[in-house]
Amino acid sequence: MRKSVLAGVLSSALATLFVFNTPFAQAADLKIGLAASTTSMDPQFYVGGANSAMARNIFDGLVNQDEKQHITPALAVSWKVINDTTWEFALRPGVKFHDGSDFTAKDVIASVKRVALASKNSPSAYTPYVNDIADVTEVNPLTVRIITKAPTPLLLNNLSRVAIMPARLETVGSQTLNEGKDVIGTGPFKFVSWTPDDNVVLARNDQYWGAKAQWDNVTLRVFKNPSARVAAMRSGDVDMIESVPTADGRDLGKQTRLHLESVAGNRILYLHPDQDRDVSPFAKGPDGSNPLKKREVREAMSLAINRQAMVDRIMDGQGVPASQLVPAGYFGYTPAIPAAVYDPAKAKQLLAQAGYPDGFTLTFHASNDRYPNDSKIAQALGQMFSRIGIKTDVVTMPGSVYFSRASKRDFSLIMGGAAIETGEASGVLGPLLETFGPNGGQGNRGRYSSPEFDKTLAKARETLDDGQREKLLQQATEIAMKDEGVIPLLFLSYTWAMKTPYTYVGRSDGYTLPYFVHEKQ
Repeated sequence: MRKSVLAGVLSSALATLFVFNTPFAQAADLKIGLAASTTSMDPQFYVGGANSAMARNIFDGLVNQDEKQHITPALAVSWKVINDTTWEFALRPGVKFHDGSDFTAKDVIASVKRVALASKNSPSAYTPYVNDIADVTEVNPLTVRIITKAPTPLLLNNLSRVAIMPARLETVGSQTLNEGKDVIGTGPFKFVSWTPDDNVVLARNDQYWGAKAQWDNVTLRVFKNPSARVAAMRSGDVDMIESVPTADGRDLGKQTRLHLESVAGNRILYLHPDQDRDVSPFAKGPDGSNPLKKREVREAMSLAINRQAMVDRIMDGQGVPASQLVPAGYFGYTPAIPAAVYDPAKAKQLLAQAGYPDGFTLTFHASNDRYPNDSKIAQALGQMFSRIGIKTDVVTMPGSVYFSRASKRDFSLIMGGAAIETGEASGVLGPLLETFGPNGGQGNRGRYSSPEFDKTLAKARETLDDGQREKLLQQATEIAMKDEGVIPLLFLSYTWAMKTPYTYVGRSDGYTLPYFVHEKQ
């Protein structure tokens, strides 16, 4: 932990040198095409990619995540661990909110408390990020102390997800912010206006604690239709777009006036098989029972998948085959799990060993508008399963319908996606694989359950030593992947297109943050 604290202080010093000594030319206006619209201007309402990205433009956390999801100082310049359950944060002096008020410890306390209010009616609340906090107290106006219920090694990762707001907004609900009132943070841009499913307009915050943004005004326009987004880029209606469709990437990259930025992303596409019901609605063996309960069947399905072919032929190279839930380089990745293997012959053998030499019937459900090429991937998977004897029908539907039905367990096999929000393995292991219940496994739609996995993950969450915690996360991953608790498919790549004078360092979380867009002079 001493190393972590020293790293925090050093990062703060380097960040300060960088942000206050980077010269920019006279500012201008920037227009960006987004793939999805924020659903709320309340930064504490809904944990979703579009919402989280938008919030980062206007709000800061005590700490933030950089382009590789490493923790960096933000409204806290340094921190120290006093004991296993007590952390102390030194706050950045001289910070102003967009309304001109001073940032102090009271704002941190109120913001943490407000998360519970903002969680009401939220489809995916921020409460998991503050559940471990027992108390937040003010030592002095620029020092805050956080006491946790138990050792919480991921406190910094969790706090990077919690936006800090003025203390006076502690009892102000989401509806007020959605009306365009009190959307006030300390971030590099101020809120100007929001038209749902259309655009968000921001203005530069000249009192920002870091370097001033290069842009006077930013308009973020929503183009949910990928073709429309690409057309806006081609015509010059926007300066930059995110989520470049795989089919258009190579062509856009060849144009001299445009260029692409692509990075391996933190979002994993995976399959969740129904593992706890004896009878499942859309997976039936000859006797009517659920074949997906058998580990051998799930392994056979994994072996039937040609992941590299999907990346090459469907994703046009914009992806990485996956055999676990975090990519190499992330905290908790384990080299003990080999790369995914495509072996349809062995898959057929496993089906026979499981008692299904002639296969079984399956209807596979997936979204058709949530992830790049999700419908095409689903159709390809259906064909691969059919080749090993699983008689597979594929049904796709809009995400607005699909995900609510999947959560109700209307299906037997689903395809989903999960972003590694915390930047380390527990951020996906917990939601997807922990035994389903009020305090965990909320995204575990297949109802995988392993006491050994749960125990190992719980121990990791309470282990402050980084080395020991990573070993525990690796062990938990190995348990779940051996059980085929989920079937990993691939990690999506994130790709942006922009005019040639513009630069952007791609982020593994896929966020499009205009503060980091620069124009070469």
